Amino acid sequence: MQQQPSKKMKESLTIKTSHVSPPDTNHHGNLFGGKLMSDVDDVASIAAARFSRKPVVTVSTDSVDFLKPIRIGDAVTMEAIVTWSGTTSMEVFVKVLSEHLITGEKSLAAFSFLTFVALDENGRPSPVPKAIPESEEERWLNETAKGRAANRQQRKKESKDLADFFSNLSL
Repeated sequence: MQQQPSKKMKESLTIKTSHVSPPDTNHHGNLFGGKLMSDVDDVASIAAARFSRKPVVTVSTDSVDFLKPIRIGDAVTMEAIVTWSGTTSMEVFVKVLSEHLITGEKSLAAFSFLTFVALDENGRPSPVPKAIPESEEERWLNETAKGRAANRQQRKKESKDLADFFSNLSL
């Protein structure tokens, strides 16, 4: 497969802000982790599709690191950007910010890296543009992506080993 032309990482930038309402929270008044994970996948998939201009599927979600609770009444903003691209896959970084709307205090609440694959009209992996960083932050994200990819490959191998073990296990 031949890779498509290059594209600036910032062309994938996707920002989504929403209000945290009671149905989105647990009994502690904090945003449900699963709700946040779903929203992270949603905004990341938009960034990946915007970058590739093709349908995409989630291949992997690295750990979602919850750094600070997001409270009922806060605004939550997710910023997603493609940080690296291979032949058919893309790594997307999502930064989650919480904002107390009365005081204006903003905090980094969570972040995650996800991997997507672009698909052609037959549902098969399809080439994506090469991600080009411009800012210092983009260069850092792009240059450190290979290490994260190596960690994902190791985790995938371990997952396959666990799947083999559990598929042969009778309880």
